[in-house]
Amino acid sequence: MTSMLASFSQWFVNPRRNPLARIHMLTISSRLKNYGLRYDDLYDPYFDLDIKEALARLPQEVVDARIQRLKRAMDLSMKHQYLPDDLQALQTPFKSYLSDMLALVKKEAAERQALGALPIYERTLP
Repeated sequence: MTSMLASFSQWFVNPRRNPLARIHMLTISSRLKNYGLRYDDLYDPYFDLDIKEALARLPQEVVDARIQRLKRAMDLSMKHQYLPDDLQALQTPFKSYLSDMLALVKKEAAERQALGALPIYERTLP
């Protein structure tokens, strides 16, 4: 039963196999392109401490580019405008810069938990 549920959930979220997931992905993509954002920009480092740790480990230029994209998106939103069409065509909303580092942080957290150590963000400073 769990195997069937797992295979259904894999099918349900796969845009290559499920037409509804494909439509959803295209809708999200067009909305992100309107403001020049990437999907990874939507993660909130104040909500999830693993995201905060992954962002801290990324190179500074990647973090600076993320901050610049967020500032541009807020500016465009406040002005009720979108990026020009030529710039929207250049956007890559699903090009991930955070997933590898986030996977590493979660793997290290799982290893620390298996060893009985506290996560990075729960340690007390001396």
